[in-house]
Amino acid sequence: MQIQLQKVVPTFIEEEKINQSQIWNNTLLFNTGEKIEIVAPSGSGKTSLIHFLYGLRKDFNGSILYDNNSIANFDAEKFATYRQQNISIVFQDLRLFAEQTVLQNLEIKRQLNPYHTESKIAAMAKRLGIENKLNKLCKTCSYGEQQRIAIIRSLQQPFNFLLLDEPFSHLDEGNRIKAMELMEEETALRKASIILADLKAIEYFNADRTLHL
Repeated sequence: MQIQLQKVVPTFIEEEKINQSQIWNNTLLFNTGEKIEIVAPSGSGKTSLIHFLYGLRKDFNGSILYDNNSIANFDAEKFATYRQQNISIVFQDLRLFAEQTVLQNLEIKRQLNPYHTESKIAAMAKRLGIENKLNKLCKTCSYGEQQRIAIIRSLQQPFNFLLLDEPFSHLDEGNRIKAMELMEEETALRKASIILADLKAIEYFNADRTLHL
């Protein structure tokens, strides 16, 4: 799979920021298997870009293409198919179900289009230090624990692209490294791509390209 940006410019962003960007108003091609790091200071449109790539927002000029097909022409069903089979995401605001248990949050994604077995969830939870939270309500978990839940959830489906929007903001360095290692291993198994957007470069992310937004 490929994702292409053709002269994408948010309708709301200042011209000065567009001129300084390596992404806005440029033509870029992201290929399956690449690890892309996007460094984006506050207010530069980082979360907007991730939402554009996922097809959640359309308030931009230019074009975004999946496999040479403009997403402007996609209906809800086609987006749903791509998201189920090709694109996974960790939102900055996580979007977990607070009144469901941690395990239920993870199983929701896995059951929609299974990639791993049930036992793999437990193994990932143990690896990221939240195995004792699986039967707790999500709302009782700290934000850092919820970030780890969202990361594990994103790995329960097939994907060619994994989109990450500040996935480590509430994790200490040790847990950041563990989570990054897990995601890089999982994307390698799928021969998939990571597009990681954060406020600064992540030194333990082995990016093939770093772009400044």
